[in-house]
Amino acid sequence: MVERDLKSPEPDARSASVSGEGVGVGVVEGGEELIARVIDRKAERALCRRFDLRLLPALAVMYLFNALDKGNLGNAKTNGFEKDLGFTGNQYNILLSVFYVPYVLCAPPVGMLGKKYGPSRVLPILMFTFGNMTLLGAACKNFKGMMTVRVVLGIAESAFFPLVIYYLTTFYRRGELARRLAIFYAASSIANAFSGLLAFGVFHIKSHLSAWRYLFIIEGICTVLFSFFAYWYLPMSAAKARFLSPEEKELAFYRIQVDSSSIVDEKFDLRESVKVFRMPVVWAWLAIEMCLGVPLQSVSLFLPQIVGRLGYSVVKTNLCTVAPNITGAVVLLVLAFASDFTRLRSPFIALAFSFPLIGFIIYTSIDVLQDKKIAYFATFMMCWGTSAPSVLLSTWYNNNIAHEGKRVILTSVGVPVANMMGVVSSNIFRPQDAPDYIPALVTTACFGAFGILLAGSLGTYMVFDNSRRNRVQGVAIDAQDVATKMLMDGPASPNFRWFL
Repeated sequence: MVERDLKSPEPDARSASVSGEGVGVGVVEGGEELIARVIDRKAERALCRRFDLRLLPALAVMYLFNALDKGNLGNAKTNGFEKDLGFTGNQYNILLSVFYVPYVLCAPPVGMLGKKYGPSRVLPILMFTFGNMTLLGAACKNFKGMMTVRVVLGIAESAFFPLVIYYLTTFYRRGELARRLAIFYAASSIANAFSGLLAFGVFHIKSHLSAWRYLFIIEGICTVLFSFFAYWYLPMSAAKARFLSPEEKELAFYRIQVDSSSIVDEKFDLRESVKVFRMPVVWAWLAIEMCLGVPLQSVSLFLPQIVGRLGYSVVKTNLCTVAPNITGAVVLLVLAFASDFTRLRSPFIALAFSFPLIGFIIYTSIDVLQDKKIAYFATFMMCWGTSAPSVLLSTWYNNNIAHEGKRVILTSVGVPVANMMGVVSSNIFRPQDAPDYIPALVTTACFGAFGILLAGSLGTYMVFDNSRRNRVQGVAIDAQDVATKMLMDGPASPNFRWFL
């Protein structure tokens, strides 16, 4: 049975344990060696399978509806949405942009509520709220009404993804997190594909109501109904999960204690949590969030318009967005599994950035109408690397911050920062640049190129800093050799090693 020691160890009680060959095998606290490596693989695999089956399907469906409700304007635009509501000028772009104001500003306070009352309770409530906003959107008659709906929708969706990330860090080890987040996040790519299929079917409805209103009604009803199920179904935490035996609960607690959190289920302390912004690397992570946000939002919001440039009908345009989004989900899973297997984040983030960069370069450098197959292939590459940087970057900084409160705060700021770049995307895709949108595509490519530079530079810094720390201590250890219960002080701890 694993002893539950929630008290953070004192720094002077720590020392590095070194084998005869000089290879670090762990960090010793009071005579007890504490490492983050897996001890009983069979038991942990069985436990992870139980978590996977219980958590991932439900969270994936929740995020699928989240993505559908947030991104359905792109499909509605192809079905006379602007004309029905009497939009003029760039009011559609304003509608896209205004969503991100409450989305960014409200994410930290909503994230704090999630930490205080538990993600398993707050997430379904948020889902219930944004589902109802989608339903109300179907009843809107003008620009002002839809503007109000989008503002409340931004509040409800602000901390949804950050809270899911934090929720999963309380069940999985650091090296298990990326592929689980990818499975969950793949729902976003599938949602983009499914939205095209759903729109394809719904837009065939003949009625006195516009077809896009039926789209909003169907998505809203499904979202609200599933929120009730999620509230009952999601466990409060690993230690309180009714479907685990006492022994499994002990093992689940131990895993998080040594390879995720400094204090498991610690009480939220705002003053201590905001100190995360004193870490210089945090600002580099946020800069990368900004870089990945523009390609992510450009593809998410404007893929139907990009594909529409190929000269297809409205129905075929929506149908042709399905395959690129599906392959994007597949590439996301491949990169995430590879990242967990190698325990490396920065190289795969840089690789993921390169796919849409190449796709945008190809698309802007050819005659799209003359080379439709090449142009359509370029849209696949755009989708291959839009989701992966977001998943891997969120995993990267959560892997390097053991303090639970700091993780919540940083994730609640970082994820909205990436989504805030939708303001940039919605304003660079200007009506006067249609149908080519060359300035927008070039701008998006530049953000991707800078993201590659930042991710590569930060990863290189961490490699050298780990080597420096090993030289100072005279050991050869990495992040797996230090239990996270000893790392409340983060990089200020002499035993800290960056998760690369």
